Formats: sequence, C-alpha cells, structure tokens
Amino acid sequence: MSRIGKKPVKLPDGVSASVSGQTVEVTGPKGVRSFTAGDDVTIAMDEGSIVVSPRGLSKRARQQWGMSRTMVANCVEGVVNGFRKVLEISGIGYRAQLEGGTLKLTLGYSHEVRFPIPDGISVTLPRNTQIIVEGIDAQLVGQVAANIRRWRKPEPYKGKGIRYSDEYIFRKDAKRK
Repeated sequence: MSRIGKKPVKLPDGVSASVSGQTVEVTGPKGVRSFTAGDDVTIAMDEGSIVVSPRGLSKRARQQWGMSRTMVANCVEGVVNGFRKVLEISGIGYRAQLEGGTLKLTLGYSHEVRFPIPDGISVTLPRNTQIIVEGIDAQLVGQVAANIRRWRKPEPYKGKGIRYSDEYIFRKDAKRK
C-alpha cells in the first residue's frame, strides 16, 4: 500500500477542481493547472478533496498511484502558492541582466549567453548575482533553473559558477608544490 497515495489531496479555500475521466483540472488564484493520469489509477472528488486509487494490484498500478497523487498535489500547490527556485551567481565579473523576455548572462565566456524565458515562468533579479525563477508548474520551474545552471556549473576549487541557493559545493584544495 502506498503511504503517499492513500492520503487525499485537500482543496484549500479559493481553489476548485473538476475531474473528467482521467483528467483533473485545478483552478486557483495563480492560474489553472491540469494533469492527465494513466489508466492504472482512478481519480475521484470526495467532499472538498481529490482521492486517487489504484485500479488493480499490479506493480505498475501501485507505482502510478503514489506518483499520480503527488502530481495532483503539485497542481494544487502550484495554483495556491506557486513554486520557486533561487540561483546564486559567484565569480568575478559574473552577472545577470533582464532584457525583455530574455535573461542575459555574463559568465566568463567570449560572448554573453542569452537565455529566452519560456511562457508561464517569471524571472526576477533582486541583485545582478541572484536569479529567482517562479511559476505554477513545478517541473517547468525546476527545468528552467537547471538549464540556467547548466551554462556554468560551480567548480570545486574557487566555487565560481551558478548554484542553487541551498546547494553546498564541496571545495577542494589547490595543488601545492
């Protein structure tokens, strides 16, 4: 039995959901999200909450049970609070700027990196060395943050590069003579 799958997803005030077949559509103050589950699970509304249950006892049905419940919970969380990733840039001369719908990164290359910001994502720069990626889709926020980080991953000697704000970089000692 899935411990995660057994829990119903409660709908907070101001959030409405509709279930039609295998598709759940959640509407809240930040927007609308939908999720289509596989055929191995059943999704139903029950007194202000969404209940996910498996259609059988096969291994695949049990796997999809917990995953589908988590995806529905992420839809609810996204339309209520949204998701957020904070990236820190460290290194001499490394910085970021916003130009319309493009993030311009100066990362020590011979050229500036221009990163187009996808729809549904908002990027803010409180400082030119901090990037905040926000949106209602958890997967999209994480993917955009990972794509930005991929341009210059932090290196272990000086720690230069783009890292998540809660990420710890293991530092190495430089060679000594």
